[in-house]
Amino acid sequence: TPYLSMAFCDDREDVGSLLLTVTKKLFERYGVDPSKVGRLEVGTETLVDKSKSIKTSLVDELGLSRDCEGVTSVNACYGGTAALLNSVAWVESRAWDGRVAVVVCGDIAVYEKGPARPSGGAGAFAALIAPNAPLVLEPIRATCALDVWDFYKPYHSEYAAVDGKLSQAAYLRSVDECWRRFKDKDEATSLSDFAYCCFHAPYNKLVQKGFARLFRDDVEPFSGPGDYEASLADKAYDAALRKASKDLYLQKVAPTTTIPTHTGNAYTASLYLGLASLFVKGEGKNEEKTEVKQGDRILLFSYGSGSMATMFSLKVDADPAALSAALSFSSAALTDRMECSVEAFTAALELREARYGQSDYTPTGSPVPLAPGTYSLASVDDKFRRTYARLPL
Repeated sequence: TPYLSMAFCDDREDVGSLLLTVTKKLFERYGVDPSKVGRLEVGTETLVDKSKSIKTSLVDELGLSRDCEGVTSVNACYGGTAALLNSVAWVESRAWDGRVAVVVCGDIAVYEKGPARPSGGAGAFAALIAPNAPLVLEPIRATCALDVWDFYKPYHSEYAAVDGKLSQAAYLRSVDECWRRFKDKDEATSLSDFAYCCFHAPYNKLVQKGFARLFRDDVEPFSGPGDYEASLADKAYDAALRKASKDLYLQKVAPTTTIPTHTGNAYTASLYLGLASLFVKGEGKNEEKTEVKQGDRILLFSYGSGSMATMFSLKVDADPAALSAALSFSSAALTDRMECSVEAFTAALELREARYGQSDYTPTGSPVPLAPGTYSLASVDDKFRRTYARLPL
C-alpha cells in the first residue's frame, strides 16, 4: 500500500507541541500520576535548539517531578529506539526506584521542493515502560552501526542533505546484517516465529524491500547477483523478491502499515506508529480486522540514517482487546482528518521556512482548527524562548 495521505504542520506546531500533545493524552488515558514518572526520555531529530534538550521543555507543562531522569536521544530516525532501550534498561537496573518510565518520540519531516517532498509527514508516539507490561521486550536483539552520509542536516534549515540511493542501500544492508546477527544469537529463529514484522517506514516501498530480504534469507533463497553490493541496487532482483514474498508480506507486514500510510514519515515515531497500527480499532465496513493474539511475537526493525539500526522483538503478554481499548485509537481518526490542498501544504512549509531560526513572533498559521486537547506553540520571544498552550478538550 502506498502512502494514502500525509500529515503536516504549519508554524502553530513544533516538535515540542507534538510531544506534549501525545504525552498528555497518554497520561489521561492511563490515569498516570506525573509525580510517579521517574524517567522521561525523548527521541527526535526535529531540534529547536542545539543544546537545550526538548525533554526539559516538557517537564513543567506535564507536571513532572524535577527528580526525573532522561534527556533527548538524537540519531536521525533512531532516537525513539534509543530512548526505549535506555528506559527499559533503567527499569531493569539497580537504580530503578519503582516509578514508571515514559518514552516519547516524534518528528515533523519536511523536504525542500522536489521529488523527496511527498515523503515527508508528521507524528508522535508515547509509551509507558514498567514491569508486567502487556508488550514485553524480549532479550535478543541485534544492531548494525555504519558510518554513512546518506541523510544529514548541515544546513541552517529544517531540510536535510539526502542521497536517496545510498540511504536505501544502507537501510537494506542494515536489515541484512541485523537479521543475520539476530539469528546467530538464536539459531532456531525464523520468520515463522513472528506473527508480525514491523519496519521503520520512510516510504512504504522500502518496507516491502526490507521484508523481501528477510524472506530471501529465511524462506526461499534466491540466486541473485553474485556480488552482494550489486544486490542492494538491482531492480530486477528486488522486484522478484518482492513478488515472491508478497503473500507473506500481506500477512505479516501490511497490518503494521495502517497509521504510517496515513501520516507519512514521522522519523523517530515511524516504527512505533506501525506497532500501534496492530491495535487500531477498525470501523469501516470493508476494513480487514487485524487478529493479534495473546502470545504473538512481533519482530521490529529500527533504522536511523548515519547510521544506526536495531532489530528486536516484542511479545504480546496480555489480551490484545484490552490493549486496543487502552490505546483508544480508531481508523476514523485517520480518515476523518481535514483534507488540505497542495497549495495549502506548500504555504505551510513556506511559512515554516520563514520562521526557522527567527525570534520574537506569534504563530500566524492557517485558520484550520486544531483538534481539542492539542498543544500549540503560543509564542517565541526575543530570546528564542518558546511557550506552549493547550486547546480546551
